[in-house]
Amino acid sequence: MADTSAKQKQDTDARSSRMRRVALWAVLLLLCPALVGYAVSWAMTEHAKPQVRIVLGDGVHGPKDMAWVPGGDFLMGSDSKLAQANERPAHRVRIHGFWMDEHHVTNAQFRAFVAATGYVTTAEKKPDWETLEVQLPPGTPRPPERALVAGAMVFVGTKEQVPLQDFSRWWRFVPGADWRHPTGPASNIDGKDDHPVVQVSYEDAEAYAKWAGKRLPTEAEWEFAARGGLDQATYAWGNQFTPDGRQMANVWQGQQPQPFPVVNAKAGGAAGTSPVGSFPANGYGLADMTGNAWQWTADWYRADQFRREASAGGVVDEPKGPSESWDPADPGVPVAAPKRVTRGGSFLCNEAYCLSYRPSARRGTDPFNSMSHLGFRLVMDKDSWDRTHGQTSIDTAAR
Repeated sequence: MADTSAKQKQDTDARSSRMRRVALWAVLLLLCPALVGYAVSWAMTEHAKPQVRIVLGDGVHGPKDMAWVPGGDFLMGSDSKLAQANERPAHRVRIHGFWMDEHHVTNAQFRAFVAATGYVTTAEKKPDWETLEVQLPPGTPRPPERALVAGAMVFVGTKEQVPLQDFSRWWRFVPGADWRHPTGPASNIDGKDDHPVVQVSYEDAEAYAKWAGKRLPTEAEWEFAARGGLDQATYAWGNQFTPDGRQMANVWQGQQPQPFPVVNAKAGGAAGTSPVGSFPANGYGLADMTGNAWQWTADWYRADQFRREASAGGVVDEPKGPSESWDPADPGVPVAAPKRVTRGGSFLCNEAYCLSYRPSARRGTDPFNSMSHLGFRLVMDKDSWDRTHGQTSIDTAAR
């Protein structure tokens, strides 16, 4: 009798054990898809880190204050719901490695260039009517000579909220505005040596690049560098605008108390640049690739350039941009008026009007236009550095 009871207990225990194993497997089968989904989601958020090694030049093993951008294939442009028509479609592009300035060219660096060369910027010279005329509707009469004075475009903001269709409500041409006086003759850059130089035209950026032995980046190089190894992330740092509540770039929201373009004189007046490197660098060690100040690139601007590149199929190797400009979206400006690509957005970018602090965002700008939110940074080819300084001992091969 005891043997029978013992056997029944063993059978009961065995059935219970089997039932527990079945239940455990059922739970695991239910959890696995969720865990996989969570892992994929995690990898696509700001937690995803580019698998690259940051290499910074020190003047011996690479140019000083420049970071190595390893190159490779990437999806240029964007098909996201935030993308404008000129960013579409995303298409495969191949970039070769190059060095890039860790940050915008600063006021101190530009001052050294002017001191060494005596260079006079576009904004400091009387405008040339021929360069103005091509940006205006055909038949626009020449203004009187007294109206052609040195100066530049300045963000002045508004006192109250206004419709956002007319940018002339918050921008003004200010005589006497230039890189030393970014918002007009009464302003200065005292104490701002480490801020991006602004009020520089494409011509000014090219002149500085020649003096520095560098060059402006192509549009494709700029976007590859801005992404920092995060393929198709919304921002240069990931997919969340303020991860863990942290501000990641100098843009309007989070920096200004009023909605764009309202400025409050009691709160310090109009927005402006911040010192370079005030926010975290991206995966290649590049600071302020978006926000702070727009950046010139080497390419002519065409609104349909990405469609043209994508139509060729395959991988586009080292695109250099179009041979002429085309922009049908700028009211009052001839569609073929000369424009160069500017990238990165600025301290004025905001959700209501301008989402250009995304790596894929792009616009075209008159190459002779100087503005209070527009600067630049430069690149250098590895071969250029190696020719003048010998082969670098740092392994800069694409990873």
